[in-house]
Amino acid sequence: MKFYQLFLALAALSVSFSSCKKDADAKPQVGKLDLEMDHVVGASSLVLNAATPNYSTPSGDHFSVSTLRYYISNIRLRKEDGSEYVQPESYYLVDAARPDSKVLTLDQVPVGDYTGITFTIGVDAARNTAGAQQGALSPSDMFWSWNTGYIFLKLEGKSPEASAGAFTYHIGGFEGPNNAIRTVSPAFPSGTKLLIRTDHAPEMHLKVDVLKILTGPTEVRFATFSAPHMPGAAAVQLADNYAAGMFRIDHIHAN
Repeated sequence: MKFYQLFLALAALSVSFSSCKKDADAKPQVGKLDLEMDHVVGASSLVLNAATPNYSTPSGDHFSVSTLRYYISNIRLRKEDGSEYVQPESYYLVDAARPDSKVLTLDQVPVGDYTGITFTIGVDAARNTAGAQQGALSPSDMFWSWNTGYIFLKLEGKSPEASAGAFTYHIGGFEGPNNAIRTVSPAFPSGTKLLIRTDHAPEMHLKVDVLKILTGPTEVRFATFSAPHMPGAAAVQLADNYAAGMFRIDHIHAN
């Protein structure tokens, strides 16, 4: 009888151990999310390289856009309970002239209901001084030097009000008073959640408004605003402008 009871106890222990091992070996449930950037200028779609200035600022300056590039990095998603998913190696270079760059794909996102997103416009200080890198951070025309780092956002175009009829705004700087790194948390549409599941991939559509670079805390007048090509006060002013509302979540598909 005692032997039989011992046998049952050992069998139960074996089943329990096996169950725990299966639980430990089980892979976490994950899904995918696409962030799609829709570039606009106010209420109009962004059209590059127009023959004549096709946009205007609230102050009446006229302009066209030839180049728009910027970095998005350090993406974090926030769940209802306040916990966060931090995407590893989260660096993307978006180029308005390249449709493939305007969709940022996040793989291996834990399933769950999310209510917030946070990301950096630019490149964090550590990566600005980390030496030669790969992928989106490979040295390119979005990089100055190891002393001044990456260009976080590049806006170029033409304006009859600008000196020589053109403007070039290259925004960067990661140290001290010239730090132009900005982190934003655009709000979800009211009542909307991001539902990450294993069987479908939601699409979050963001309106990216070029006009917000030129308006906000500092109004840009092409005739008088100094063109920042390196870190400095003017670059910080433009960074403050686009951090104040350049990115807006328009809607979320496939929820």
